[in-house]
Amino acid sequence: MSGEALTRWERALERWQNALVSKALRHEPVELLDALRRTCDEHAVVCSESRVIVPNAYEVELDEPVYEELMRNCGGTLGQALAEDLNRHGERNGYEWAGPLTVRVTSTVRPPDEPYRVAGSPMPHIRADAFGAAD
Repeated sequence: MSGEALTRWERALERWQNALVSKALRHEPVELLDALRRTCDEHAVVCSESRVIVPNAYEVELDEPVYEELMRNCGGTLGQALAEDLNRHGERNGYEWAGPLTVRVTSTVRPPDEPYRVAGSPMPHIRADAFGAAD
């Protein structure tokens, strides 16, 4: 597959994932994706000109009603979709993950003006399935 065709395919996949997140959450999904990418960028550690390490374990807390709607609509695939989007973001920026990339989506009671919280941390020895079935 040519580089241009691959880029078009990646963009189409990204639009599909954004639409999936939007449909599932119905609450500013672009902001959630941006927050996840921003968390990644803000915690990047430049080791050398050609090596930038970023956290690999991310926790996304959603307001309880949003989380429940998501579970009904997506059957728990949001964590995987967010991880795939974040992986593409990392590839575009030449990032190296501190270990296997994983995004865990959980439910919590959030203030009305804060529908989600995103945190990232480097966990070099984490397995991709370490968070279990919560996402």
